[in-house]
Amino acid sequence: MSRRRRGGGEEHGGGGMERWLLTYADMITLLLALFIVLYAMSSVSEQKLAALRASLSGAFSGKVPDGGQSILDSGASPSSIELDTTADRSIDPTEPVQAAGAREAADLARLAAANRQLRELESDIARAASSRGLSDSVETTIDERGLVVRILSDRILFDVGSADLRPGAGALLAPIARILRAQPNPIRVEGHTDSVPIHTARYRSNWELSTARSTTVVHYLLRHGIASLRLSAAGYAAERPVATNASAAGRARNRRIEIVLLRPEGRS
Repeated sequence: MSRRRRGGGEEHGGGGMERWLLTYADMITLLLALFIVLYAMSSVSEQKLAALRASLSGAFSGKVPDGGQSILDSGASPSSIELDTTADRSIDPTEPVQAAGAREAADLARLAAANRQLRELESDIARAASSRGLSDSVETTIDERGLVVRILSDRILFDVGSADLRPGAGALLAPIARILRAQPNPIRVEGHTDSVPIHTARYRSNWELSTARSTTVVHYLLRHGIASLRLSAAGYAAERPVATNASAAGRARNRRIEIVLLRPEGRS
């Protein structure tokens, strides 16, 4: 009995030793695998290192592609290399402003020349009217349209309610035509009436009368050498008065013909 208990005890003790050895062996195996992995991760590829060494050597020894230059050959260090700003220096940021200023100066010069020309023509027409004793019936102004020659139609150009030129109308229209003929500017002839309604067999309203009067003056200018391409006619009836229509004097001022020598940009 005693031998069997000892033998059984020995068998039990030997089985425990084997399990401990298996656990220890497994732990050693895992540690070994861990060290192998760590070594593999920390090892440097000799092939990649050689490629890097060759690349750096080529860059600093002059072995660069055609058309290039190495740092050592150029005699410059990386810290001393500056960007090429030649292209940037060729663009002057003030050029658009300078161009705009030049255009504005040119426009002002043209405007000054045009105004000077209009003032000279205004003086010529005023002298022509004065020499014929018609200064009271002719007014000249310069506005945004151009040179405006305002002729009061009563007693000079037309009879009341008529669009036929009076016999003495040429005494004033002829020198005006001669002065304007030498200019290239377009000319618009505008007819105006007072507010007193008109209704005759020939003119149903002041619209027809004002338009007929401006057309009559256009035909006179055509006969005196002004090109048809430069001429146009307009009738405004009583819609653009220059004086009150409540008085006889005001209505007389509103019955008028305006010959407008337009600025080049004032054609429309």
